[in-house]
Amino acid sequence: VQLQASGGGLVQAGGSLRLSCTASGRSFSASTMGWFRQGPGKEREFVAAISWNGINTLYADSVRGRFTISRVDAKNTVYLQMTFLRPDDTASYYCARQKQGTGVSRMVPMYDYWGQGTQVTVSS
Repeated sequence: VQLQASGGGLVQAGGSLRLSCTASGRSFSASTMGWFRQGPGKEREFVAAISWNGINTLYADSVRGRFTISRVDAKNTVYLQMTFLRPDDTASYYCARQKQGTGVSRMVPMYDYWGQGTQVTVSS
């Protein structure tokens, strides 16, 4: 499985961005997918996750109500729509595939495949 994230960039506070993560391989439609981020000098932290069937979603408290995770299985792609961006959202954003049969998790060790990261910078 290979994951390719894109869509990052520089945006002013209050703006919006949409991140995309496209997966190779045949297991995408059966996989829970997540987004994480890592700021300078910080640990990688959970942002959002979506179950294999799109029914269940999970968000970090810091992004709930501002970010929306979605998926289009026909395109093997998961999205992260980010609105009302703040300077503290600045980070490298990573998509990841959760290990099979483990529900919807916010824990980094529960994910086994990771994309390369896409940088989001929010200016004040």
